[in-house]
Amino acid sequence: MANVELKSLKKSFGRVDVIHGVDLSINSGEFTVFVGPSGCGKSTLLRLIAGLEDATDGTILIDNQDVTDVEAADRGIAMVFQSYALYPHMTVEENMGFGLKMTGHDPALIDERVQKAARILHLEPLLDRKPKALSGGQRQRVAIGRSIVREPKVFLFDEPLSNLDAELRVRMRLEIAKLHNDLGATMVYVTHDQVEAMTLADKIVVLRAGKIEQVGAPMHLYNDPDNTFVGGFIGSPQMNFLQAEVVNNGALQLIDYPSDEFTVASTTALTVGSRVLVGIRPEHFGSQGNASLQTRIEVVESLGGSSFAYADAESDTPLTMALEEHQITDAKGDFTARFDASRAFLFDPESTLRIR
Repeated sequence: MANVELKSLKKSFGRVDVIHGVDLSINSGEFTVFVGPSGCGKSTLLRLIAGLEDATDGTILIDNQDVTDVEAADRGIAMVFQSYALYPHMTVEENMGFGLKMTGHDPALIDERVQKAARILHLEPLLDRKPKALSGGQRQRVAIGRSIVREPKVFLFDEPLSNLDAELRVRMRLEIAKLHNDLGATMVYVTHDQVEAMTLADKIVVLRAGKIEQVGAPMHLYNDPDNTFVGGFIGSPQMNFLQAEVVNNGALQLIDYPSDEFTVASTTALTVGSRVLVGIRPEHFGSQGNASLQTRIEVVESLGGSSFAYADAESDTPLTMALEEHQITDAKGDFTARFDASRAFLFDPESTLRIR
């Protein structure tokens, strides 16, 4: 296990700045997930830690040692890619031990480590098979096993589940979480899927345009976002952002939907006549809410265990509400939606920052 620290880390490709002075500390044994939309720099940041990209400026520390200019092979890391990158002519056992064989390790030690990794990943019955005889999930487990046998200081995962179908992704998420619990290793994981981030991470790093927007535990980001980007990215379906006007004594009234006056707890004095964005998560709508708005539901998604209703479905930002079971039959057409104002968030519409 080892800690990882990034200090004022920058990366540019020619004149294009991709990573803008990132500062981050990852504790020993921590499972940290980089999450953000495509192009936010999360994979580039991971490749900088791995040594597959050279930093333009800044410092990378692994286990308190400066590795900024150290070759990738000498950093004590192991990386699992989106592509399994298995040798098709080798068996599972040979694939897992090949890296150690190439670095001249003793065959007995290689066999010991491969057998240990196989037990952890439940690959023992598959050791004699070649990759073409494996499912996608099994191939990914072999790729992870290849990393385990190296006993690295830090494991790096670059969207390892994106090539799997939905059912396999769920199973592999559970296996990776169990692997982290069993090994207690430092792991850094890149994904664009916030569900993966929420279910796997000890710490989530939300990135946008090469900068860190917020760092924290999954439920901290869910319950206390710093801005609309984090509020909208963490949580599925994403948070609703509704325009509201301050009417009196800090009370608010929605602009785009007829609504009651309601208040959202804030230590900031709000000026009458000013506008704010009210963030309401779909799951915070419900018949027991202390505030309400009038809308017209156009689409209902019934998913078995949960159902979601959508108003203004043709817009880029439809109003999304989680429905209780008894509400589903009455959901189409005009609808009074109640929500819990005590769980709503306030944001500045210009800066998009949280009003606390």
